Amino acid sequence: MDSRTEPAEQEPETASGRPDSPARPPLVRELLLVAGLFLVYKFGRQLAAGHTGEAFRNARHLWDAERFLRLPGEGSLQGALLDGGDTLVHVANTYYATVHFPATLLFLVWLYVRRPRHYVWARRILAALTAAALALHLGFPLAPPRLLPAAHLVDTAQVYGPSVYAAEPASDTMANQFAAMPSLHFGWALMVAVGLIVATSSRWRRLWLLHPLLTLLVIVGTANHYWLDALVATALLGIALAVLRLPRPARSRIVRRSAPGVAPAPPAPRAAPPPPTVAAPRAPVSGASR
Repeated sequence: MDSRTEPAEQEPETASGRPDSPARPPLVRELLLVAGLFLVYKFGRQLAAGHTGEAFRNARHLWDAERFLRLPGEGSLQGALLDGGDTLVHVANTYYATVHFPATLLFLVWLYVRRPRHYVWARRILAALTAAALALHLGFPLAPPRLLPAAHLVDTAQVYGPSVYAAEPASDTMANQFAAMPSLHFGWALMVAVGLIVATSSRWRRLWLLHPLLTLLVIVGTANHYWLDALVATALLGIALAVLRLPRPARSRIVRRSAPGVAPAPPAPRAAPPPPTVAAPRAPVSGASR
Protein backbone atom coordinates (compact mmCIF):
# COMPACT_ATOMS: atom_id res chain seq x y z
CA MET A 1 0.00 0.00 0.00
CA ASP A 2 1.02 3.63 -0.38
CA SER A 3 3.52 4.41 2.33
CA ARG A 4 2.40 8.04 2.34
CA THR A 5 -1.12 7.14 3.26
CA GLU A 6 -1.99 8.24 6.78
CA PRO A 7 -4.52 6.49 9.01
CA ALA A 8 -8.01 7.87 9.16
CA GLU A 9 -7.82 7.69 12.92
CA GLN A 10 -5.08 6.52 15.26
CA GLU A 11 -5.67 3.00 16.57
CA PRO A 12 -6.47 3.41 20.27
CA GLU A 13 -4.52 1.67 22.99
CA THR A 14 -5.46 0.65 26.47
CA ALA A 15 -3.53 1.85 29.50
CA SER A 16 -1.49 -1.36 29.34
CA GLY A 17 -0.18 -0.38 25.89
CA ARG A 18 -2.00 -3.15 24.01
CA PRO A 19 -4.33 -2.43 21.07
CA ASP A 20 -7.88 -1.80 22.18
CA SER A 21 -10.86 -4.02 21.30
CA PRO A 22 -11.32 -5.64 18.90
CA ALA A 23 -7.84 -7.16 19.10
CA ARG A 24 -6.12 -8.60 16.07
CA PRO A 25 -7.70 -12.04 15.48
CA PRO A 26 -5.45 -15.12 15.71
CA LEU A 27 -3.58 -15.55 12.44
CA VAL A 28 -4.14 -19.31 12.06
CA ARG A 29 -7.86 -18.94 12.60
CA GLU A 30 -8.09 -16.18 10.02
CA LEU A 31 -6.13 -18.19 7.47
CA LEU A 32 -8.51 -21.10 7.96
CA LEU A 33 -11.55 -18.82 7.69
CA VAL A 34 -10.38 -17.18 4.48
CA ALA A 35 -9.32 -20.50 2.93
CA GLY A 36 -12.63 -22.06 3.93
CA LEU A 37 -14.56 -19.16 2.43
CA PHE A 38 -12.65 -19.50 -0.83
CA LEU A 39 -13.26 -23.27 -1.01
CA VAL A 40 -16.98 -22.92 -0.25
CA TYR A 41 -17.22 -20.28 -2.96
CA LYS A 42 -15.38 -22.40 -5.54
CA PHE A 43 -17.31 -25.61 -4.82
CA GLY A 44 -20.59 -23.73 -4.50
CA ARG A 45 -20.16 -22.23 -7.94
CA GLN A 46 -19.65 -25.72 -9.33
CA LEU A 47 -23.08 -26.72 -8.01
CA ALA A 48 -24.62 -24.21 -10.42
CA ALA A 49 -22.81 -25.69 -13.41
CA GLY A 50 -24.65 -27.77 -15.95
CA HIS A 51 -27.80 -25.63 -16.19
CA THR A 52 -26.99 -24.69 -19.78
CA GLY A 53 -30.51 -24.17 -21.09
CA GLU A 54 -31.60 -22.10 -18.11
CA ALA A 55 -28.39 -20.05 -18.21
CA PHE A 56 -28.94 -19.05 -21.85
CA ARG A 57 -32.63 -18.29 -21.29
CA ASN A 58 -31.72 -16.01 -18.41
CA ALA A 59 -29.05 -14.37 -20.57
CA ARG A 60 -31.55 -13.55 -23.31
CA HIS A 61 -33.98 -12.11 -20.76
CA LEU A 62 -31.24 -10.03 -19.16
CA TRP A 63 -30.04 -8.76 -22.52
CA ASP A 64 -33.58 -7.65 -23.37
CA ALA A 65 -33.96 -6.04 -19.95
CA GLU A 66 -30.81 -3.97 -20.49
CA ARG A 67 -32.11 -2.75 -23.82
CA PHE A 68 -35.47 -1.90 -22.19
CA LEU A 69 -33.64 0.08 -19.51
CA ARG A 70 -31.61 1.82 -22.24
CA LEU A 71 -28.30 0.84 -20.72
CA PRO A 72 -25.33 1.38 -23.03
CA GLY A 73 -24.53 -1.61 -25.16
CA GLU A 74 -21.61 -3.78 -24.07
CA GLY A 75 -20.55 -3.88 -27.72
CA SER A 76 -19.67 -0.19 -27.77
CA LEU A 77 -17.17 -0.62 -24.95
CA GLN A 78 -15.71 -3.75 -26.49
CA GLY A 79 -15.37 -1.97 -29.81
CA ALA A 80 -13.27 0.73 -28.15
CA LEU A 81 -11.13 -1.95 -26.52
CA LEU A 82 -10.57 -3.81 -29.80
CA ASP A 83 -9.72 -0.56 -31.57
CA GLY A 84 -6.89 -0.11 -29.06
CA GLY A 85 -4.99 -3.01 -30.59
CA ASP A 86 -4.03 -6.56 -29.68
CA THR A 87 -1.71 -5.49 -26.87
CA LEU A 88 -4.42 -3.55 -25.05
CA VAL A 89 -6.83 -6.49 -25.33
CA HIS A 90 -4.16 -8.84 -24.01
CA VAL A 91 -3.52 -6.50 -21.06
CA ALA A 92 -7.25 -6.39 -20.29
CA ASN A 93 -7.48 -10.19 -20.36
CA THR A 94 -4.44 -10.46 -18.11
CA TYR A 95 -5.95 -7.97 -15.67
CA TYR A 96 -9.17 -10.01 -15.56
CA ALA A 97 -7.28 -13.25 -14.98
CA THR A 98 -4.65 -12.17 -12.45
CA VAL A 99 -5.69 -9.10 -10.42
CA HIS A 100 -8.99 -10.24 -8.85
CA PHE A 101 -7.78 -12.56 -6.07
CA PRO A 102 -4.31 -11.09 -5.35
CA ALA A 103 -5.66 -7.54 -4.92
CA THR A 104 -8.32 -8.69 -2.47
CA LEU A 105 -5.83 -10.83 -0.57
CA LEU A 106 -3.31 -7.98 -0.28
CA PHE A 107 -6.11 -5.71 0.93
CA LEU A 108 -7.02 -8.13 3.73
CA VAL A 109 -3.38 -8.70 4.71
CA TRP A 110 -2.70 -4.97 4.92
CA LEU A 111 -5.78 -4.39 7.05
CA TYR A 112 -4.89 -7.32 9.30
CA VAL A 113 -1.42 -5.91 9.95
CA ARG A 114 -2.20 -2.18 10.07
CA ARG A 115 -5.92 -1.84 10.87
CA PRO A 116 -7.21 -4.87 12.83
CA ARG A 117 -10.56 -3.25 13.57
CA HIS A 118 -11.13 -2.46 9.90
CA TYR A 119 -9.94 -5.94 8.96
CA VAL A 120 -12.67 -7.68 10.96
CA TRP A 121 -15.28 -5.40 9.42
CA ALA A 122 -13.99 -5.87 5.84
CA ARG A 123 -13.78 -9.64 6.22
CA ARG A 124 -17.39 -9.77 7.37
CA ILE A 125 -18.50 -7.59 4.46
CA LEU A 126 -16.68 -9.73 1.89
CA ALA A 127 -18.08 -12.92 3.43
CA ALA A 128 -21.64 -11.57 3.31
CA LEU A 129 -21.23 -10.33 -0.26
CA THR A 130 -19.77 -13.65 -1.39
CA ALA A 131 -22.54 -15.64 0.29
CA ALA A 132 -25.23 -13.51 -1.36
CA ALA A 133 -23.50 -13.86 -4.73
CA LEU A 134 -23.29 -17.63 -4.32
CA ALA A 135 -27.02 -17.80 -3.62
CA LEU A 136 -27.68 -15.87 -6.85
CA HIS A 137 -25.29 -18.09 -8.80
CA LEU A 138 -27.26 -21.12 -7.65
CA GLY A 139 -30.69 -19.61 -8.19
CA PHE A 140 -30.02 -17.61 -11.35
CA PRO A 141 -27.47 -19.26 -13.64
CA LEU A 142 -26.46 -16.82 -16.34
CA ALA A 143 -24.40 -17.23 -19.49
CA PRO A 144 -21.90 -14.35 -19.96
CA PRO A 145 -22.33 -12.04 -22.97
CA ARG A 146 -19.34 -13.60 -24.76
CA LEU A 147 -21.37 -16.81 -25.05
CA LEU A 148 -24.67 -15.17 -26.03
CA PRO A 149 -25.17 -15.21 -29.83
CA ALA A 150 -27.57 -12.25 -29.71
CA ALA A 151 -24.86 -10.04 -28.22
CA HIS A 152 -22.47 -10.47 -31.18
CA LEU A 153 -19.46 -10.02 -28.92
CA VAL A 154 -15.95 -11.43 -29.18
CA ASP A 155 -14.61 -13.84 -26.56
CA THR A 156 -11.41 -11.84 -26.21
CA ALA A 157 -9.76 -14.32 -23.86
CA GLN A 158 -10.08 -17.17 -26.34
CA VAL A 159 -9.00 -15.04 -29.30
CA TYR A 160 -6.20 -12.96 -27.79
CA GLY A 161 -5.42 -14.76 -24.51
CA PRO A 162 -4.82 -15.43 -21.76
CA SER A 163 -8.00 -17.27 -20.75
CA VAL A 164 -9.04 -18.75 -17.41
CA TYR A 165 -11.96 -20.63 -18.97
CA ALA A 166 -12.22 -23.64 -21.24
CA ALA A 167 -13.39 -23.07 -24.79
CA GLU A 168 -16.57 -25.06 -24.09
CA PRO A 169 -18.45 -24.41 -20.81
CA ALA A 170 -19.53 -28.06 -20.59
CA SER A 171 -15.89 -29.21 -20.52
CA ASP A 172 -14.73 -26.65 -17.97
CA THR A 173 -13.88 -28.49 -14.75
CA MET A 174 -12.10 -25.55 -13.07
CA ALA A 175 -14.74 -22.83 -13.20
CA ASN A 176 -18.46 -22.33 -13.64
CA GLN A 177 -18.94 -20.07 -16.64
CA PHE A 178 -22.64 -19.63 -15.87
CA ALA A 179 -22.02 -17.67 -12.64
CA ALA A 180 -22.01 -14.20 -14.19
CA MET A 181 -24.66 -12.63 -11.93
CA PRO A 182 -23.52 -10.80 -9.86
CA SER A 183 -19.93 -9.93 -10.74
CA LEU A 184 -17.68 -10.63 -7.78
CA HIS A 185 -14.79 -9.23 -9.79
CA PHE A 186 -16.50 -5.86 -9.49
CA GLY A 187 -18.03 -6.37 -6.05
CA TRP A 188 -14.72 -7.28 -4.42
CA ALA A 189 -12.88 -4.49 -6.24
CA LEU A 190 -15.43 -1.96 -5.03
CA MET A 191 -15.12 -3.22 -1.45
CA VAL A 192 -11.33 -2.93 -1.64
CA ALA A 193 -11.70 0.71 -2.64
CA VAL A 194 -14.35 1.45 0.00
CA GLY A 195 -12.31 -0.27 2.71
CA LEU A 196 -9.14 1.66 1.90
CA ILE A 197 -11.00 4.96 1.76
CA VAL A 198 -12.51 4.29 5.20
CA ALA A 199 -9.28 3.00 6.76
CA THR A 200 -7.01 5.83 5.54
CA SER A 201 -7.07 9.60 5.53
CA SER A 202 -4.79 10.62 2.69
CA ARG A 203 -6.28 13.35 0.56
CA TRP A 204 -5.61 11.06 -2.43
CA ARG A 205 -7.46 8.08 -0.96
CA ARG A 206 -10.45 8.41 -3.30
CA LEU A 207 -8.15 7.46 -6.16
CA TRP A 208 -8.64 3.88 -4.94
CA LEU A 209 -11.96 4.06 -6.81
CA LEU A 210 -9.94 3.74 -10.01
CA HIS A 211 -9.55 0.04 -9.16
CA PRO A 212 -13.28 -0.82 -9.42
CA LEU A 213 -13.66 1.56 -12.36
CA LEU A 214 -10.89 -0.18 -14.28
CA THR A 215 -12.31 -3.56 -13.25
CA LEU A 216 -15.72 -2.56 -14.60
CA LEU A 217 -14.25 -1.53 -17.97
CA VAL A 218 -12.33 -4.82 -18.15
CA ILE A 219 -15.14 -7.22 -17.24
CA VAL A 220 -17.57 -5.57 -19.68
CA GLY A 221 -15.04 -4.89 -22.44
CA THR A 222 -13.87 -8.51 -22.45
CA ALA A 223 -17.53 -9.65 -22.57
CA ASN A 224 -17.31 -11.59 -19.33
CA HIS A 225 -20.10 -9.63 -17.66
CA TYR A 226 -23.13 -7.46 -18.37
CA TRP A 227 -23.62 -3.98 -16.94
CA LEU A 228 -26.36 -5.36 -14.70
CA ASP A 229 -23.94 -7.85 -13.16
CA ALA A 230 -21.98 -4.92 -11.74
CA LEU A 231 -25.11 -3.01 -10.71
CA VAL A 232 -26.44 -5.98 -8.74
CA ALA A 233 -23.04 -6.47 -7.08
CA THR A 234 -23.10 -2.78 -6.07
CA ALA A 235 -26.58 -3.16 -4.57
CA LEU A 236 -25.57 -6.25 -2.58
CA LEU A 237 -22.47 -4.49 -1.28
CA GLY A 238 -24.54 -1.47 -0.29
CA ILE A 239 -26.89 -3.67 1.74
CA ALA A 240 -23.95 -5.40 3.45
CA LEU A 241 -22.36 -2.04 4.32
CA ALA A 242 -25.66 -0.78 5.74
CA VAL A 243 -26.16 -3.84 7.93
CA LEU A 244 -22.57 -4.56 9.02
CA ARG A 245 -21.24 -1.32 10.46
CA LEU A 246 -17.61 -0.67 11.35
CA PRO A 247 -17.30 -1.48 15.09
CA ARG A 248 -16.43 1.44 17.34
CA PRO A 249 -13.32 1.23 19.51
CA ALA A 250 -13.97 0.61 23.19
CA ARG A 251 -14.01 3.82 25.23
CA SER A 252 -12.78 2.45 28.57
CA ARG A 253 -9.20 3.20 29.62
CA ILE A 254 -8.20 4.34 26.12
CA VAL A 255 -4.83 6.01 25.70
CA ARG A 256 -4.23 7.75 22.38
CA ARG A 257 -0.90 7.24 20.67
CA SER A 258 1.26 10.30 20.36
CA ALA A 259 2.86 11.13 17.05
CA PRO A 260 6.33 9.51 16.66
CA GLY A 261 9.11 11.61 18.18
CA VAL A 262 6.72 14.08 19.82
CA ALA A 263 6.69 14.17 23.61
CA PRO A 264 3.35 14.76 25.30
CA ALA A 265 2.77 18.34 26.41
CA PRO A 266 3.39 18.95 30.15
CA PRO A 267 0.31 19.69 32.24
CA ALA A 268 -0.48 23.37 32.74
CA PRO A 269 0.58 24.74 36.16
CA ARG A 270 -2.17 25.28 38.65
CA ALA A 271 -3.11 28.87 39.41
CA ALA A 272 -2.14 30.09 42.91
CA PRO A 273 -5.12 30.52 45.25
CA PRO A 274 -6.13 34.17 45.88
CA PRO A 275 -4.89 35.75 49.17
CA PRO A 276 -7.39 35.86 52.04
CA THR A 277 -9.44 39.04 52.27
CA VAL A 278 -8.88 41.09 55.50
CA ALA A 279 -11.79 43.24 56.61
CA ALA A 280 -10.92 46.93 57.25
CA PRO A 281 -11.62 48.28 60.84
CA ARG A 282 -14.76 50.32 61.14
CA ALA A 283 -14.40 54.06 61.86
CA PRO A 284 -16.05 55.42 65.06
CA VAL A 285 -19.42 57.05 64.55
CA SER A 286 -19.28 60.87 65.10
CA GLY A 287 -21.98 62.76 66.99
CA ALA A 288 -22.90 59.96 69.32
CA SER A 289 -25.36 60.99 72.13
CA ARG A 290 -23.97 61.46 75.60
